[in-house]
Amino acid sequence: MARVMIVDNAEFMRMAIRDTLFKHGHEVVAEVADGDEAIQKYLEVKPDLVLMDIMVPDNVPDSMNWKKLLDKILAIDHDAKMAMFSSLGQQVLITESMKIGTMGFVVKPFESEGMMDVIRKIAEPN
Repeated sequence: MARVMIVDNAEFMRMAIRDTLFKHGHEVVAEVADGDEAIQKYLEVKPDLVLMDIMVPDNVPDSMNWKKLLDKILAIDHDAKMAMFSSLGQQVLITESMKIGTMGFVVKPFESEGMMDVIRKIAEPN
């Protein structure tokens, strides 16, 4: 099963994602709330998959947005596997993230099986 890092600024979402992953046999190797911490943790734990919220923290000075985070992770590891969480109505951001290197996306609020389908397609060997 996959070793997963969760990046989401909402603690309740990280908990819901973590619980779903555990129920399906995956290991959560890190949970982080922002991009700067995500880079550090990625280097430490080298996860099989990063599940990241499309978070655009305009109100947080000097905060790393999702585009910069995607770019930095791919610069560190060009084979990194990433999937994005997004809310309905963020199709432009989803398309942009796929162009940068995201391999899948899950719409929030997510359903367990939908998220697991994305993870199976990305992280589990064929």
